[in-house]
Amino acid sequence: MFVSICTGRMYSGTRHIALELELDGPVGCLDGSHVVDVRTDQDVSRHALDELAAGLLLSTLDACGAPAFVFAGDSILHDEQGEEFLDYVRAWSNRAERLDSLHDPSLWQTASGVAAVVSLGEQSMIVRALALLEEHAEAHVQAVAFPVRHPSFIGKWGLLARKAGVDKASALRVIADHYGVSLDETVTVGDWVNDISMLRAAGRSFAMAQSPQSVKDAATDVLDADLSSGGGIEEAAHRAGLL
Repeated sequence: MFVSICTGRMYSGTRHIALELELDGPVGCLDGSHVVDVRTDQDVSRHALDELAAGLLLSTLDACGAPAFVFAGDSILHDEQGEEFLDYVRAWSNRAERLDSLHDPSLWQTASGVAAVVSLGEQSMIVRALALLEEHAEAHVQAVAFPVRHPSFIGKWGLLARKAGVDKASALRVIADHYGVSLDETVTVGDWVNDISMLRAAGRSFAMAQSPQSVKDAATDVLDADLSSGGGIEEAAHRAGLL
């Protein structure tokens, strides 16, 4: 049996967890945009935004007055406008760097590229930015808006944009291929909307009890365990016959 992680965090925010769990293979980060082998810290796959998409994202957020956070390499880059949201953004990674401007072209030409752009603000601001981005299908950007689940930012909304066609399901395929197993042989556990593609792709999938209904509908099974009680992975493993 092989075990891995597929998370929305950057690799810099995931590596210590993988090491604590004694994982020794590829892990999926940034909702599938980056898959890294923990043994070597080497990329297995990376999907970066191109310059057209990057320019569109920054100009759209500027027009809406929304602060931007650029996920470049394995760090989060931001300017002065993003300072108030740093406590929330550090959930993705503790590696954050403040720049004078995010419009430096060299920012988008790093060897590893820019995997994602995040923005946070008032709901009206974020929804407007999402609507503007959806008008530009040629940029090949997928973006999602969501209410922020953090006690310090109640009422705020977030926007996450990354390359189109990449998600946790694509990361699951890369990881399964690495181990030489089919998707039908995989078992996944998730609890949020970014897990839906992975839950649908796996042969057997479990949604945590506190999951939104859309997540439960995507899974083959719903667990009794929830976030407060814990034990979800163990329950899923037993029910899937892995323990």
